[in-house]
Order: sequence, then C-alpha cells, then structure tokens
Amino acid sequence: MKTASLHRKETRADMDTRIQDINKVISNAISVMEDSKVQIFEICESARKELQALEQELNEVLREAAEVIEKVDQLEHKYRLARIRLTEVSRDFVTFNEQDIKSAYEKATQIQVDKLMYSEKEQYLKARRDDLQKRVKNVDLSIERAQTIHSQINVVLEYLSGDLNQVTRILESAKNRQLIGLKIILAQEEERKRIAREIHDGPAQGLANLVLRMEIAERMIVKQEFEMVQHELIDLKAQVRTGLEEIRKIIFNLRPMALDDLGLVPTLRKYVQDFEEKTRIRTTFETIGREVRLPSAMEAGIYRLVQEAFTNVMKHANATFVSLEMTYQAQLVKICVVDNGVGFQVEPSEAKTEQPGSHFGLIGMKERVELLEGRMEIESAKDQGTKITIHIPVNAKERKE
Repeated sequence: MKTASLHRKETRADMDTRIQDINKVISNAISVMEDSKVQIFEICESARKELQALEQELNEVLREAAEVIEKVDQLEHKYRLARIRLTEVSRDFVTFNEQDIKSAYEKATQIQVDKLMYSEKEQYLKARRDDLQKRVKNVDLSIERAQTIHSQINVVLEYLSGDLNQVTRILESAKNRQLIGLKIILAQEEERKRIAREIHDGPAQGLANLVLRMEIAERMIVKQEFEMVQHELIDLKAQVRTGLEEIRKIIFNLRPMALDDLGLVPTLRKYVQDFEEKTRIRTTFETIGREVRLPSAMEAGIYRLVQEAFTNVMKHANATFVSLEMTYQAQLVKICVVDNGVGFQVEPSEAKTEQPGSHFGLIGMKERVELLEGRMEIESAKDQGTKITIHIPVNAKERKE
C-alpha cells in the first residue's frame, strides 16, 4: 500500500512537472506569436496605405488618360480639316496668295506636332496605368496573404491562450473534439476575414472613390463649371446609394434583422425567395405544425444550417429544384432539405454523418447540429439527388439540466 501511494505521488509530481514545462513552452510560443502578429499587422497597415496611394494615383492617371485620349481625337479631327484646308489653298492660286498657303501649312504642321505630342503622352499614360494596375494587384495579393497568416496566428493564439491549468484534460480528451474546436475557431476567423474583405472591396473602395470625385467636383466649383458639378453630384448620389446597399447586405449576412423582428419562418421564406431569384433554381418552402418562437441562438443556428444546405446545393448539386420543409413538434424541430441534383455515394459511416468523408460543407453542418444537441441524417445516391434531415430538440437545455 505504501509503495502504491508513493508511486501515485511520484506520478502526480511528474505530471505537475510536465504541465509546468508545457506551460512554459506554450507561454514562450505565445510571446513569439504575439510579436509576429504585431509585425504582420504593421506590414498590413503599411501595405494598405501604399495600396490607397496607388489606387488614388491610378484614378488620377485614368482621369488624365481619358482627357488626353479625348484631346488626341479632337486634334485628329482638326488635323484632317487642316489638311483639307491646305489642299484647297494650294490648288486655288487665284483666291489665295502665298501668305495664305504658308499660314495653312503652318497651322496643319502645328496641329500635327500637337497631335504627336499628345499621342506620346497617351502612350505614356497607358503604360503608367498598366504598371499601376499591376502594382495594385500585387500589393492587394500581399495584403491578402498577410491577412491569411494573421488569421492563422490568431487561431493558434486563441487555442493556446486557453486555461493552461487544464492541459491534462486537453491531453486526455478525444482527438476529434480538439479538431472540432479548431474548426470552429477557423470558421470564426474565416468569417472575420470574409467580412473584412467585403468591407474593403465594397464600402471602403466606394468611400475612397467618393473622396476623389468630391475633390474633382471641388475643382470644378473653383472653375465655376456648375453644369459639370451638377452631373458629378448626381453620380455621387447614385454611388452613395450603391454603398448603402452594399453595407445593408453585409449587415444582413452577419445576422438577418428579420430573424429577431419577425422570427425564423418569415426570414427563411425571404431567404428561399432570394435564393431562387439569385440562382434560378426552383425552390419550395413548407411548414408543418404550429410555428413557435425558439430561443434566439437556436433560431440563428437553424437559419445557418438551412443557409449552408442551400449553399451546398448551389455549389455542388447541379440541381434544378430544392425544397425545404420544417416540422414543428412538441419536443423537436425537424428540417428536411431535398434536391434533385447529381447526388453522391453515401458510405455507411456517413449516413448519420459520424465521418462525412471529404464533404466539408456537411462537416460544418454536422458541427452546428452537434452544438444544438441534434442529429443529422443523409440519404443520397448518384444521379438521384440528396435528402438531408435534421432533428433539433427544442428543450435541449431543460433535458440537460
């Protein structure tokens, strides 16, 4: 008995030592990653400033190039008229004297010189435009890569910065549980990256262009070109409306406001209608049973499940029809999504989505279902469409307690 007790004490001491060593390694890794994260952020900010300057210069070059091209066209027209005039003067020695001929020749020559000068300027501006567009693309790609690395570091930091006193529990937990945790964090980071990208490519670009256009309008006001200012303001108003619409779309994708105001069914009905209009895939939506409001988090989870299912249909199924059916029962909500697409061969282990193979969209759905303490079943066969049935218990918290 004493030997066994001594052995347990030694084992516990060894485990405490290992935990301390692991904590030290993790702390050092976190410190290095935090420093790297700051450096990557500074690189990103510097690249964004460079990108903004390049885009502003590109817009200026595009504007100047448009003006030069228009000037070249005007000079081309004037040069043709001058050549015609020179021919007429040269032929009619009775009406026109030597001075007239000389004047017509000098005018045609001057227009030709101006045309050549502006043509060279046009070629320079086009080359400058191509170079700036290439640089903008490269800087944008560098920013995207830096953001990807930043997101990956965030994932690792978030995973490492948990409760280090629970290392033994982490070591003893199942490998798939760790992977699910990592996938959830990765999904969060990807969503943040997507939102940042949408804001950068949409409203941020629009606002930058608005600033530039307003500067142009300001110059027009100084030159008292009020009619052109009026047209510019009309374009600016249209651009502002477009920017507002993009912002509303981003907000809706984050969380549909109708979900809180109207409930799950009206929000899904609107989503299904929009899906049909966007993809030209015929859709139907039916509800069975008496609709009841569910907890906010549960309604959001079900909405994302349906959204993911429909996205999978759009990307992979090559379907012409998809249906959504929701059944409200006393203890659960049943969601059924059926499409007439190409389908796929479901392995026995995939039928209840214990190991959904390489179908990453189904993996994400499975994890959402598990978070809601539900279950998901898949029925599919090659060229026979796919049916996904999800059961979500509406009293999961009560049963857990």
